[in-house]
Amino acid sequence: MKTRRSDHPRRRVDARGKVVISRAPLHEQVAEEIRRMIVTGRLAPGEKIKVSELAEELDVSLTPMREALKILGKESLVDLIANRGARVSEITVDGTRSLFEVISRLEALAAELAARRITGAELQELEDLHRQMIESHQANDLQAYFDLNLEIHNLVVDAAKNSDLTRTRTSLAFHVERARFVSVATRGHRDLSVRDHDNLMQALRDGDPDRARDVWQAHLERAGNEACRLVALWEAETDQAAAQ
Repeated sequence: MKTRRSDHPRRRVDARGKVVISRAPLHEQVAEEIRRMIVTGRLAPGEKIKVSELAEELDVSLTPMREALKILGKESLVDLIANRGARVSEITVDGTRSLFEVISRLEALAAELAARRITGAELQELEDLHRQMIESHQANDLQAYFDLNLEIHNLVVDAAKNSDLTRTRTSLAFHVERARFVSVATRGHRDLSVRDHDNLMQALRDGDPDRARDVWQAHLERAGNEACRLVALWEAETDQAAAQ
């Protein structure tokens, strides 16, 4: 007889190889796993979510799966359709452009404030993450590059030490991560992105808020433009396939 599967926390390792022990409720941990699949494209835009198969893969029962999907529905990462299950929400050019018009200004302000308020310990952590990100870029390790890139963006926001800015940016964060992952898929874009990160680090070392703001806004705007370009290609391919 098959033994009953027990629901348990999953062992996670961050981009620096450190074990992350989560004490969050199981359905929140499941939501985090599915969210990561959506952000990285493992679950594609418009894809129907096969709940039973995914529950089996994540080694959880259906109850935390359904609760997790409700969370993702509220975040607009998943479309919950009555009597038809759940689908991953679509990415559109207009939505991506609108998102980056906002996030580029928010994170530019965060960089400006961080240049004024960052502590020595925070700067050293950024230096370490920046070095690891460059190494992952040189090794063409896309997943590690993305994870480290995300940690850097988050730490810059934390270093701004403005709770209202952090709260507003957090409300958009998952959609930004999803669009940013699209943009970093292009090697040429990553080359430019690393240059932007180099320039930001120098501005933070120098305590230059104007330079930090301008560099980071241009960085986010470039990411938004690249994401829009790739999404437009996907939309054209989808329309062409539907017309055939």
